[in-house]
Amino acid sequence: MVVAERVRPDQQILTWRERIVEVIRQREGLRALLLAGPGGLWLLLFFLLPIAIVFAYSFAHRGPYGTVAWAFTVENYTRLFDWLYIRVFLVSVWLALLSTIICLLIGYPFAYVIARAPRRWRNALLVLVLIPFWTNFLVRTYAIMLLLRADGLINNALLWLGVIEHPLPMLFTPFAVVLGLVYGYLPFMILPIYASIEKFDFTLVEAAQDLGANTWHVFWRVLLPLTLPGVLAGSILVFIPSVGAFVTPDLLGGGKVVMIANLINQQFLTVRHWPFGSAVSFVLMTIVLAATMLYFRLGEGRRI
Repeated sequence: MVVAERVRPDQQILTWRERIVEVIRQREGLRALLLAGPGGLWLLLFFLLPIAIVFAYSFAHRGPYGTVAWAFTVENYTRLFDWLYIRVFLVSVWLALLSTIICLLIGYPFAYVIARAPRRWRNALLVLVLIPFWTNFLVRTYAIMLLLRADGLINNALLWLGVIEHPLPMLFTPFAVVLGLVYGYLPFMILPIYASIEKFDFTLVEAAQDLGANTWHVFWRVLLPLTLPGVLAGSILVFIPSVGAFVTPDLLGGGKVVMIANLINQQFLTVRHWPFGSAVSFVLMTIVLAATMLYFRLGEGRRI
């Protein structure tokens, strides 16, 4: 008489686990779904869903006492064609572009020096670039305010040297906002450019010089085109947070320099016009998306 072997519960569980693993291995689509599922769910809940809510709000009316009246309208978008709001967008884009250009002019030579420095010094120089990130951004902005105010360090030094007779009005100006943006986002320009220059083959420079190219031609025809991916990456990393900056124009602009983020904050917290604030937010998102698509377009052009 044959006695059936009894299967223990732990062996049965192990068998089911093995079967599940085998099914996952055989089905590529299921494996991809399981791998991308957690990240996709996170993006759905905390990115796509909030964007959908903002988009829906942008077509609503402002109700009494700052409430939202759910009646479809495009008035919030047509209102943006008022010169008052067009000027805010133009100022924001202009200050972001100016900050990006200044960061590029400062960051490219600095990244080149780091990449060409002896290897034992590179890590130390990169740490110097990253040191500002060790301090809270708000604290750094207040530090700039202390430097730029009428009785700040810069004005006191210029008065003591006899360069000026009266304090310069530097704080609460576009100059202060650009200075704050450049100071805050300059490392985002330096690091991608450094990565591109460090991988650059400098024997190409020697070959160009052997063919009679001067320093300017070597830079313009050889070095810059081959390190352009780093320049584009750094530019997009500086432009996007600059165009949507809030703390810097709010503190260093002092209400005199209004950018898009300040307008959004005003609509949500002061005026309590959530539908119009949502429309402004969505237009800002469109500007950022356009800048990102331009970056990818230029990147594809360089690869071709």
